[in-house]
Amino acid sequence: MTVRAQARVNVAAIARNVATFAAAAPGSAVCAVVKADGYGHGAVASARAALAGGATWLAVVSASEAAALREAGITEPPILVMGALSTEELDVALAARADVVVWTEGLLDAIGARGGGRVHIKLDTGMGRLGTRDPALATALARRAASIPGVDLVGAMTHFATADEPRDSFFAEQLDRFTSWLDELRRAGLNVLAHAANSAAVLRDPASHFDLVRVGVGIYGLDPFGVDPVPRGLEPALELVSWAAAVKPIAAGESVGYGRRFVAAQPGWIATVPVGYGDGWRRGLTNAAEVLIGGRRFPQVGTVSMDNVTVDLGPGTGASVGDEVVLLGTRGTERILAEDVARTLGTINYEITCGLLPRVPRVVHSDGAPV
Repeated sequence: MTVRAQARVNVAAIARNVATFAAAAPGSAVCAVVKADGYGHGAVASARAALAGGATWLAVVSASEAAALREAGITEPPILVMGALSTEELDVALAARADVVVWTEGLLDAIGARGGGRVHIKLDTGMGRLGTRDPALATALARRAASIPGVDLVGAMTHFATADEPRDSFFAEQLDRFTSWLDELRRAGLNVLAHAANSAAVLRDPASHFDLVRVGVGIYGLDPFGVDPVPRGLEPALELVSWAAAVKPIAAGESVGYGRRFVAAQPGWIATVPVGYGDGWRRGLTNAAEVLIGGRRFPQVGTVSMDNVTVDLGPGTGASVGDEVVLLGTRGTERILAEDVARTLGTINYEITCGLLPRVPRVVHSDGAPV
């Protein structure tokens, strides 16, 4: 290790995960979602890997994210900006030749006033955030988009609220609402690219695939259902590693960390690892996580501080200064998944990867080979 900690991103795994989703949705184009810096994996590297794996579209949430991809040389595929846009952001999105999501007449008129652009009409079938809840208004917007010079009506979309909850019936209700609206658009003679499915929906129900699937969390090898990606044929693409910066003895009754949250019950050894909540390793993992050293599991003990965590090595040292410490990843038969950490924190797997802060450099490789 030449730095305190690093996130190692395997772009070959991202490409293979995209191919897995493409195979799961035959006949549908694949849109790789690379918002939030590629869910913490690096947007540009993730986008290129996704395209290599068979994606033909990219999606982000902000205009600046679209512009950054274009500036990085990703010039050919359509980029869909899924989020709300201010007037200034709309200018940036259109300058980046990005597709824009529309659900109001005001935004549609603003696009027309700027000479036009590619638009997707969004029906809110139950997520309750962006989009119009009114199918009649959505249809009227689609008709209007098709009539404005320079505006290209490209798509019709929605977003599922409970696709990752297999026993929930609301998914079927949303799917039915969206399908009914698509039928109305087709009766009106409007030819659009229909898209609704996220990663979970792709794996859950082929009826949700339509013309395009928008896959985000799954292409990074994170389980869309928050359980285990491996049985679904997905490979975690990111591992978080650091190193043992100090290894020292601890006597019974001695403590480590702020607040003395860990007091040794017997003599042993403690390793200090230079990673903490300043890197995105959450304070809620105090006395509640494990690490891998030399392929063996050891408990993380004591308070997670801004810059360090401590590990109980037990009565034998179990490690030496300089040894690799794996916080997320696999070594031998042992593994620590983002899903494991998420369950401990009561959150979701992609908050773990998105939460890794800029102080942790992303090191991109392809099955171990530098990129």
